[in-house]
Amino acid sequence: MGVISVNPVRGIPRPKQEVHEPRVLTEAEYRSLQEACRDHQRDRAIVELFLQTGLRLSEVANLALLDVQVPTDGNPSSIGAVRLKGKGRKERSVTLNWKACQAIAAYLAERPATDCPSLFLSKSGSALSGRAIQRIVKKYMSKAGIKHASVHTLRHTFATHMVRKGTNLRVVQEALGHTSLQTTSRYISLARELMDEQLQANAL
Repeated sequence: MGVISVNPVRGIPRPKQEVHEPRVLTEAEYRSLQEACRDHQRDRAIVELFLQTGLRLSEVANLALLDVQVPTDGNPSSIGAVRLKGKGRKERSVTLNWKACQAIAAYLAERPATDCPSLFLSKSGSALSGRAIQRIVKKYMSKAGIKHASVHTLRHTFATHMVRKGTNLRVVQEALGHTSLQTTSRYISLARELMDEQLQANAL
């Protein structure tokens, strides 16, 4: 049997892979999620942190108490910040808006006194793992009747709704920790689709 010296498929373009649009919660869904966890301060702080900043699961799980700056003056217009290391250990600071600040401050007021440096603690006083945080978010999604969503859905939800509300794309890029604006720009089309869908469904 002869051996050919040229690859017969060289130069033939690969078939395009189907691109699935990320799941994004509607405003009604994320409002229901916020309502579902409002009576548990730690879990509310976790959910609000995801929704108001778009942080990754690993970033939230690795947060230390000292990484978070929350205003203590009681002024609802005050803002805070969270310092973190993203992919490639690249450091960045993300603003905590008033909703995130209120939720985190309420949690800190009842956070157990412990030597554990982690921001979010389990009932035993140890650091919450990423897997535990996933379970917490999943529990409240189920309670809110939200299907086919995950923790990462909250990151897409933050980005899409921020763009939809007119937030500067570079601000969203910085919050998400994207190195390229092109990566962030995908949320422009998602925001438009969401607007079309909601204005159609909620016709007056």
